[in-house]
Amino acid sequence: MKSLFNVKTVALIWLCALILTACSATVPTAKKASVDPIIEVEPEQPATQQNTNWQNSYGAAQEPTPNTLSTASAIAPEVDVWQRVRSGFTMTPTLPLNKPTQKQLDRFLKNRQYLNTVAERARPYLHYIVSELDKRNMPMEIALLPVVESGFKFHVYSHRGAAGLWQFMPATGKAFGLEQNGWYDGRRDIVASTDAALDYLQKLHGYFGDWQLAIAAYNAGEGTVGRAIKKNKKAGKQTDFWSLDLPAETTAYIPKLMAVSQLVFQPNQYGLTLRPLANKPVFAVVGTGTQIDLALAAKLAEMSSDELYQFNPGFNYWATQPEGPHQLVLPVEKIDNFKRKLAALPAKDRMQWQRHKIKQGESLGLIAKKYKTTVRVLKKTNKLANNKIRAGRHLLIPMSVGRASDFVSQNKIAKKKAAKIPGNSKKMIHIVSKGDTWWDLAKAYKVGIKQLASWNDKTPRDTLALGQKLTVWTPKVSAGSNKTKTVNYQIKTGDSLWKISQQFNVSVADVREWNGLSTRTLLKPGQMLTLHLM
Repeated sequence: MKSLFNVKTVALIWLCALILTACSATVPTAKKASVDPIIEVEPEQPATQQNTNWQNSYGAAQEPTPNTLSTASAIAPEVDVWQRVRSGFTMTPTLPLNKPTQKQLDRFLKNRQYLNTVAERARPYLHYIVSELDKRNMPMEIALLPVVESGFKFHVYSHRGAAGLWQFMPATGKAFGLEQNGWYDGRRDIVASTDAALDYLQKLHGYFGDWQLAIAAYNAGEGTVGRAIKKNKKAGKQTDFWSLDLPAETTAYIPKLMAVSQLVFQPNQYGLTLRPLANKPVFAVVGTGTQIDLALAAKLAEMSSDELYQFNPGFNYWATQPEGPHQLVLPVEKIDNFKRKLAALPAKDRMQWQRHKIKQGESLGLIAKKYKTTVRVLKKTNKLANNKIRAGRHLLIPMSVGRASDFVSQNKIAKKKAAKIPGNSKKMIHIVSKGDTWWDLAKAYKVGIKQLASWNDKTPRDTLALGQKLTVWTPKVSAGSNKTKTVNYQIKTGDSLWKISQQFNVSVADVREWNGLSTRTLLKPGQMLTLHLM
C-alpha cells in the first residue's frame, strides 16, 4: 500500500511540474503583445514603412504576385501612317507661324483640292518612306518632301532635268548609286530613289548638323548653303536657315515643307481630309531570276499594265533590264500568287522571241538598237562567241508579248506632255534673237505662254538661247478671206528685216512698205514696226 502511495505521489508531482512548465511558456507571448500593440490592432500595415510610388499613384499597395499581361492587352501599335508621321515630327513649328511659312500655308490653302490629290498620290509609297525614316531615326517631315519636290508624281521631270519623286539630277543620282540607261532610270525607281535621297540627306546632315540646313542644301547644294553660312559668320550673324541669304527658290523651300507639315499635323483645323492609311507594308521587292516581259508580269500578278508601272516607274521599256537586276516591286497581296505562277513558267517563256534575218551591212549593235536590247543579250541568246554575223542568217530577238502601246517609253511619257495643236492652224518657225522672252513671243503671236512652251517641249521657266528655233502654230486663213491682224513689233538688238520677215512669214518688201522704210534705212533697237499678218 505504501509503494502504491509513493507511485501516485510521484505522478502527481510530475503532472504539476508539466502544468507549471506550460504556463511559464505562455508568459513571453503575453508580454510581446503588450509592448507591440500596433501589430495586434492593424496587422496588415507595417508600422514604419512609407508609401511607395505605386501607392501614391494608385492609392493601394501593389500586389505581391506579378500580374502577367496577355498579348491582347499590350499597347497596340499606331494603325494610321499619317499619325505615325505626326508622331515623328521634330521641325514642325508651333503656332503662330513665322511669315514665310504662313505665306506658303496660305498659298496651299487656296487650292485644298490639290493637297487632297497629292495625299492620294502618296498612299502607295508613304509607308515605305516612313519605315525607312524610322530605321534611320530621321525627322518625319522628310516623308513630306516629295510634296514640295514632285507633288508625289513618280514620272515628273523638271525643266532642269531632275526626275522622280525626289527630283534627282542625273549626276547626283549617279553619285548615290542610281543607275540610268536606256532600259531603266533609277531616279524614278520608288525604292532605289528613296534610299538614295535619305543617304544624301544624312550626308548633308553630317556636314551641317542641322536638318533644316541639310534639306536646304538638298535643294541648293551644299556649296551654296556652306558659302551663305560662311558669309553670316564673317558678318557676326546667326547661321540658322532663317538667317541665311539663299536663292529665292531655296528661301521658299523650307517654308513650303514647314507649311505642308503644319497641314498634316492639324488637317481638321485647315479643312483638309486625310483618309486613314493602314500602318502596314503596301509593296515588296520580288526577284524574277531572269528578264521578264512586263505585260506578262502584269498578267501573272493579275494587275493591269498601268498598275504595274505605278510600282515600277523606273523601267523605260516593255521588259526588265536584260542583264538585271531581275526584280519587280509588287503589291504585297499579289506576291504569293505571282511567285507561284512564275515558278511554273519556264525561263524561255518569260519573253516572246522573234526571228530576224540579217541584212547586208547590219551589225549586232544596229540590230540590238532596233529591238531595244543589248549586244550581250543577243550574243547570249544566239550562242555567239564574238560579234561577227553574216547576212542571210537569222537571230532570235527577245520581244514583248504585250501590245507595244501598253509600254511606251516612260521617258517619253514623262518628258513629252501632249501639246494641243489648234485646229485649222499652220506651223511657223521663230528664231530666237537677243531680248526675246516667252512673254513677248506669246504676246506677239497671241498665244498662251504655257501653250507656246509646250509646243517646244519646254516650260516657261526655261531660258531661251540665241538662234534657238521655236515652233509656233498660228490660225490658217481660209481661201478668199481678206482678214488680217495687225502686230506691233519692237526691234531688238541683232534683228534684221530678213529675220523679222522669216519670223512672221511675210516678205521683206512688205515690211518696208508697211513702215515706209527704204533700202538704206537702219533699224534701231526699240523702234516699232507695224506688221499685217494673214
